[in-house]
Amino acid sequence: MVYTISDKLEKFSEPQLAMETKFQRVRTDEDDVIDGTGGYGRRESWRIWKNVLVIGFAFMIHFTAFWGASNLQSSINAEAALGTFTLAAIYGSLILSNIFLPVIVIRWLGAKWTIAVAFITYMPFLAAQFYPRFYTMIPGGLAVGFGGGPLWCAKCTYLTIISEAYAKITGAGSDIAVTRFFGVFFMFYQFSQVWGNLISSAVLSSGETNEPDTNTTYGNATTALERVIALDAFEFCGANFCPDTVQEATNPNLKPPSVEKVNTITGIYLACMIAACVIVAFGVDSPKRYDKGRKGSGSGLSGLKLLAVTIKHLKNPYQILILPITMFIGAEQAFIAADFNSAFVSCGWGISNIGFVMICFGVCNGLAAIVIGSVIKITGRSPVICLALSLHVALIVTLLIWRPNLEEKLTYFLIAGLWGFCDAVWLVQINSLYGILFPGKEEASYSNFRLWESTGSVITYAYSPYLCVSIKLYLLLCLLIIGAAGYTTVEYMEWKSKRKADRRREVLV
Repeated sequence: MVYTISDKLEKFSEPQLAMETKFQRVRTDEDDVIDGTGGYGRRESWRIWKNVLVIGFAFMIHFTAFWGASNLQSSINAEAALGTFTLAAIYGSLILSNIFLPVIVIRWLGAKWTIAVAFITYMPFLAAQFYPRFYTMIPGGLAVGFGGGPLWCAKCTYLTIISEAYAKITGAGSDIAVTRFFGVFFMFYQFSQVWGNLISSAVLSSGETNEPDTNTTYGNATTALERVIALDAFEFCGANFCPDTVQEATNPNLKPPSVEKVNTITGIYLACMIAACVIVAFGVDSPKRYDKGRKGSGSGLSGLKLLAVTIKHLKNPYQILILPITMFIGAEQAFIAADFNSAFVSCGWGISNIGFVMICFGVCNGLAAIVIGSVIKITGRSPVICLALSLHVALIVTLLIWRPNLEEKLTYFLIAGLWGFCDAVWLVQINSLYGILFPGKEEASYSNFRLWESTGSVITYAYSPYLCVSIKLYLLLCLLIIGAAGYTTVEYMEWKSKRKADRRREVLV
């Protein structure tokens, strides 16, 4: 307990008061002392922010590697749809991981060490890039999925725990604190798109020349641009992109990079993942510092019992209503990573430019994630969600109409940037909404979040090699509309419940 002078004025004599003042000075001069009753030192809020920043930085380094490699899968491993099926394996195993693993792993290792160990499970996916075959890539993808469930649940649980402690220290509302922490985290997380794609673009574009390729000609065409025009390949890009059709057209823009460049990228990415693991191990405090006396809904549950808790949580009407928008988050992320990159950027501009376009996505995504937390304090959630909904509908309609080509390079960046903004809104707001709607039930609620987000991703990746992009866009639009309707219903129910509670208070007064 941190004693104060005012609490003891009537009990202590002047000598005792002097001793008490000295004791207080000795105790609170330590930056981050926590006493036996759970009181926090005066600088504990700074230490909490340190943990938020270190976790965010570690995730940024780690996912610099993962997203950088994932964004290239549909292009560099396009043969037999190896890259796309690997991504489907990742999110398919993530579904099982979210059901069976998070609580038991977090109980065994704690939230901090769960994050560190889960980072290691991503490394086989990178190592498989050195020898991409179905029997190397698919197991590597499965390992990512099985580590991803505990990883994301541990991250959400950790941030929620320290946000509650921060709210007690500062007097800020817990909903504001958790939204702010999630916003800062996703700022770091989404900037991983910047660095990962910067690395891939720098390596893939190195050594490129504008000299004509005289070894391969199509009629009188000798340059890559002339070959594309001669084949009318742009006609099969964008919404008209169908894997079989484009393969028959042999669009030179879709030619995979050299093995040497892929191996160079892979080596850099592996080093990033190792660094992220070390950062968490040595730079993050244990959550036990902040969760004394706190018990999550899934404590002690694992396997089939956790499955029962996860399914039981689906009885909550709020969970059912926000399930479609949660699936949409996974679906839109899968679309931008696989279909947009292959059907629009690779087909219309070239594989080496994927990174540059996705850098724009990452920058807008990261900036939006940090700004949104401040904006909602002024406007509330609903206006921000309405803005994201309007923009995302407009983007999907644009992709249905626009045909990518080499002359409209700015359009690639504009679409990617706006898509990144919308994705940040969905991620920050829906993640924080889970914490606000289901306090004390983090394991079950966030397990459901990752479960249904992963379901949206794996379904999108699974049908990606078989459907034309136009059909995928229509499916995405329908899911968005259904999800928005469910979210609106939740907001209305919350507003109605608060209004009823206010009336009861007025009657009591």
